[in-house]
Amino acid sequence: MLTNGFQKVDAVLLTHQHADHTAGIDDIRPIYFNQRAEIPFYAEKMVLDDLRVRFGYIFGENDYPGIPEVGLHEIYAGKEFGIGNTKILPLRIWHGQLPIVAFKIGSLAYITDAKKIDQEVIQQLYGADCLVINALRYKEHHSHLNMEECLQNIKLINPKVTYIIHLSHQMGLHSEIESTLPDQVFLAYDGLSIDVL
Repeated sequence: MLTNGFQKVDAVLLTHQHADHTAGIDDIRPIYFNQRAEIPFYAEKMVLDDLRVRFGYIFGENDYPGIPEVGLHEIYAGKEFGIGNTKILPLRIWHGQLPIVAFKIGSLAYITDAKKIDQEVIQQLYGADCLVINALRYKEHHSHLNMEECLQNIKLINPKVTYIIHLSHQMGLHSEIESTLPDQVFLAYDGLSIDVL
């Protein structure tokens, strides 16, 4: 974010509590020091509870000098909420046996760490302008979509354009993977910017 010149964060949306999705909380300090305003985090209760334990220096009773000011806001799968004028709908998906959320933000559908996406959610996301979805590797995985499963879900959701995220090093080189993908399906990359309408 610093490399790409971000000076302000309106909000942070968390899909689940795993470290590769929450450890970046330590890195919001420079953003907070710049904007000097609370950074709201939105997540389900189990995720917020986990943050309070793992990042006790931020959320504990005794303030640690120099901590960022973070507001925790509970969200619920299937219940829309707003950030400013933007409406956001958290949707239940499955990361193996762990219930997590995807987000529908205007015309954007954001899904990461999915293994199973229920038909009801597919219907709610159908025809999105832009889909962001995970594909960990080519081989089957117990809690993440592999490339074949990812492409099957892209067909079902039928977005105008798709960016694939959460790839492992086992996938190979960006240019090699992208050359095998269907039309309007691309790999995401650092610095990619998407306008959400």
